[in-house]
Amino acid sequence: MRLRVAARSFNKLLTALAFLAAALCHGAGLYTGQAAVASQSDADRAEGLKNALAQVVMRVSGDAGALARPEIAKAVAGAERYVQQFQYQQDSVTDSSGQPQVRLTLVAQFDRDAVDHLLRDFGLIKDAAPTEQAQTAAVADAPPGIHRLWVGGVRTPQDYARVIGALSGSETVRDVQVELARGDGMQLRVTTAGSLARLLDALNAGPVMRVTNAKPPVDGIDALLDVKP
Repeated sequence: MRLRVAARSFNKLLTALAFLAAALCHGAGLYTGQAAVASQSDADRAEGLKNALAQVVMRVSGDAGALARPEIAKAVAGAERYVQQFQYQQDSVTDSSGQPQVRLTLVAQFDRDAVDHLLRDFGLIKDAAPTEQAQTAAVADAPPGIHRLWVGGVRTPQDYARVIGALSGSETVRDVQVELARGDGMQLRVTTAGSLARLLDALNAGPVMRVTNAKPPVDGIDALLDVKP
């Protein structure tokens, strides 16, 4: 059985996914944030970028109290200096009275090097230890492999962001391309340094995805995964 692209155009959630995946080679999954905004005005955009950068700072540093530091709060207030690109995502939601509403979300990708430099300067992240650097170098020298993964249970932009973030955080992933989306699933073309089994083990042990079939009888697909709740 071969999975094929549906004749109809991709839905609007794929737009957000494509934005995130296109930037994956720059570590965008960890460095992408999103925030609800009231409009596309300059003031609302500036506030949304602050909230999005705050998410990135907490995620990368692993320190929920980082934003309480005055120097970090000052940097977050100038979030526009760190942003590489952004876009708006519209979703239809239903309010408590059952009336349809449009929710506007700002999705922003921030400069990885600039954010790392900021956090490193204030001691929130450190350079890798020599043994970790050696391990990373060994992975980088491994021959690349190209694999196709089908990820199910992708229902919201947040699910997309979680999947891309999990892949971008793996030291074995060199590149990701989104090949198609259908229903609540998507097909990814993943280039890895090292074996597919190593990547699947890491993903399965993480909080985002679980492997449902590491050897599926599906033509062109190397593994099936689902998004964890």
